[in-house]
Amino acid sequence: MVPIPRARKEAVITNKTRWYPAEDKPEPRQKAARQTAKAPRKSITPGTVLILLAGRFRGKRVVFLKQLESGLLLVTGPYRINGVPLRRVNQAYVIATSTKLDVSGVQIPDSVGDSHFAKEKSKKRGSAESEFFEEGKPKAKEAHPEQKASTQKSLDEAVIAEVKKVEHLSSYLKASWGLSKGQYPHQLKF
Repeated sequence: MVPIPRARKEAVITNKTRWYPAEDKPEPRQKAARQTAKAPRKSITPGTVLILLAGRFRGKRVVFLKQLESGLLLVTGPYRINGVPLRRVNQAYVIATSTKLDVSGVQIPDSVGDSHFAKEKSKKRGSAESEFFEEGKPKAKEAHPEQKASTQKSLDEAVIAEVKKVEHLSSYLKASWGLSKGQYPHQLKF
């Protein structure tokens, strides 16, 4: 028997050019996927007492009112009890406690949303010369908007009425929270 010769596979070598464009070609930008508001954790429901973990009021206990369109949580101290005003908070920076309040009777105005917390546009500045000569003088403080103050007051009254129904809750909200040496938050029950 005569062996049949097999076809040899030859490697195809392609000569790549060593030419590169002088400038990078701009690639078209991809459109970012639209972000939707993340639902709050199961432990965060309206009326839950939360502990703030970051920001100016870290360690304070606050009452959760509702979730805003942006996904942030609307909380209040109430201001008269512990000095925390109506604020937006990211849920990543709170710990939910097992303490709950009945805030179903609290009427939150429609005006309280993300636009409520937007900074107002500043007025036109004067010339650079006038700014230069006013450098050493203290700047006049702008007054707190009356509408925001009235909203805070009306919400606080309703929440404080609910707080008074639960014994010792007012002093619980006043007390700040913190960890001592050897305490770990994942081992605590809130």
